[in-house]
Amino acid sequence: MNKFIVVLLFLTLFTCACKKGNSNGDGGNVPVPTAGLPAGAKDGVAFINSGKSAIITLFAPGKTSLSVTGDFNSWQSAAMKKTPDGNTWWVQIDNLNADTEYAYQFLVDGTLKVADPYCEKILDANNDPYISAATYPNLKAYPTGKTTGIVSVMQANKPTYTWQSTSFVRPDKNNLVIYELLVRDFTSDHNYASTLQKLDYLTGLGINAIELMPVNEFEGNLSWGYNPSFYFAPDKYYGTKTALQNFIDQCHGKGIAVIIDMVLNHSFGQSPMVQLYFDGNKPTANNPWFNVDAKHPYNVGFDFNHESAATKYFAKNVMKFWMQEYKIDGFRFDLAKGFTQKISTEDASFAAYDASRIAIWKEYNNFIKSVDAANFYVILEHFADASEEKVLAEEGMMLWNNVNYNMNEATMGWLGKSDFSWGFYGNHGFGKSENLVDYIESHDEERLNFKNISFGNASGTYSIKGNLPVSLKREEMAAAFLFAMPGPKMLWQFGELGYDISIDYNGRTGEKPIKWDYFDDVNRKNLYNSYAKFIKLKKNNNIFNSTSSYNLSNGIKYIKLTDANNIVMVVGNFDVTSQTANIDFGFAGLWYDAVGNSVNLSSGNYTNTLGPGEYHIFSKVALQ
Repeated sequence: MNKFIVVLLFLTLFTCACKKGNSNGDGGNVPVPTAGLPAGAKDGVAFINSGKSAIITLFAPGKTSLSVTGDFNSWQSAAMKKTPDGNTWWVQIDNLNADTEYAYQFLVDGTLKVADPYCEKILDANNDPYISAATYPNLKAYPTGKTTGIVSVMQANKPTYTWQSTSFVRPDKNNLVIYELLVRDFTSDHNYASTLQKLDYLTGLGINAIELMPVNEFEGNLSWGYNPSFYFAPDKYYGTKTALQNFIDQCHGKGIAVIIDMVLNHSFGQSPMVQLYFDGNKPTANNPWFNVDAKHPYNVGFDFNHESAATKYFAKNVMKFWMQEYKIDGFRFDLAKGFTQKISTEDASFAAYDASRIAIWKEYNNFIKSVDAANFYVILEHFADASEEKVLAEEGMMLWNNVNYNMNEATMGWLGKSDFSWGFYGNHGFGKSENLVDYIESHDEERLNFKNISFGNASGTYSIKGNLPVSLKREEMAAAFLFAMPGPKMLWQFGELGYDISIDYNGRTGEKPIKWDYFDDVNRKNLYNSYAKFIKLKKNNNIFNSTSSYNLSNGIKYIKLTDANNIVMVVGNFDVTSQTANIDFGFAGLWYDAVGNSVNLSSGNYTNTLGPGEYHIFSKVALQ
């Protein structure tokens, strides 16, 4: 065989060998090395050698090549190895400074740039410039000119927070009074520090839990947060990681639990988990986490498949991280009914009993208990068939319960659909009141007082529409009934001041006016004081979690609470004309009124004419 033939044969064999290999991060064809994960590796970044080295991993089955690029290699590609099962890619980066923040990205199949789904901080060239230095001091600059898209940040010696409130005991579920709060629309500085400055206002109100609307990274800055993209990184628009930890710590110091609104029904297009398997329009069939098409009619973004092992693994990691890293006290799971693979195209079929969805929630709930069993709150925005919610309640989960429509009909004085008895846990088939979280307002509902002012009923000189003092008094009466219904309660920010700017102002999810000046209005301050009174009565008197009877179908409405030591009668006139109450209290004698003058009944029957909007909280034994 002559030299020419030998050389030709060698080149042919070399070319074939290269073709059997995989493309590297620069688009060339080289074999991809295979190796098991080294000791100490974990999802995302694991620092070793006192922070001088980092093992970076990415779960990306089916990809042909991966490399990592960043500050540590002057944005040149460092090829990654893949594990023998072909699912996980990894590389070790050395010669790091443990005190330095490094921006980095993955380059997938030579073309796609994505950030690390497990990173705790991202940089966004489009949105970071609008974050003030007061909210996020010394924010690392985006590596302009070196890359594009969202980049991850890693640092071995990250700023650490020293927790102070180490003996906080979570409030009993039955006595839980939750304040739902959107940091963006709560203070003009829209950050954790400025929200902390209002903590005395909240403790004065008497709430014992704050539910933060989503605070993990979402797309843009001015969002409600239900368009999540990164689940381990707190959104920088509200502050730093340590600022959030301090917020939670300070709340605990004031006896306030912190619940995080968690969105795991869907994610949005900035998510690297979406981008890794995406056809430019929707996820591809080989996406380990997402459905190609949503399985239910209320989905936004891209729909997680919670029957997928990869999704379950990821979701559990997210939950565990927030529980341990931030010491939160509960999750409110957004669109919990969406955790299904049962295809539905209308609300009725979507809400129908779904055994597979129940199994998913039981698994997640049991996992949460394995991480923290100390009265951790698992709250579902579910709104499924009552038979399904009953099963979940029996597992200890708590269900959101919306009484907005009927209660608002009552406050507006329109009686035909004003029966809000859906607020009683027994009507759901629940065995315990602690599993039903009643609310009149939430971020999703039109503000009660906007509708009172805009559409309230009238009779003669008594008018709810356009009359602020009257409309606020109606709010006060509604609150008295809300807190008389056993079980945990939730109020939406500024509802205690009669916020009356429509949910659709500036677009449904757009910024809303921040009305701290309401507190200077005597009528609104009276409503705040009334809320504080009702919350105190609920927390200080066990009878508000006792057995009850009621009649809420007419203008005169009442709730009767009974325990071994006391009886409480909450009575109110929701009509716009005077009405005569004729109610069997059960006992003659002196009845104390927590909001007015005591009455002495000559018989067990209470008969009295109540003016429109008039209400009373009577008890046989004076309430504390």
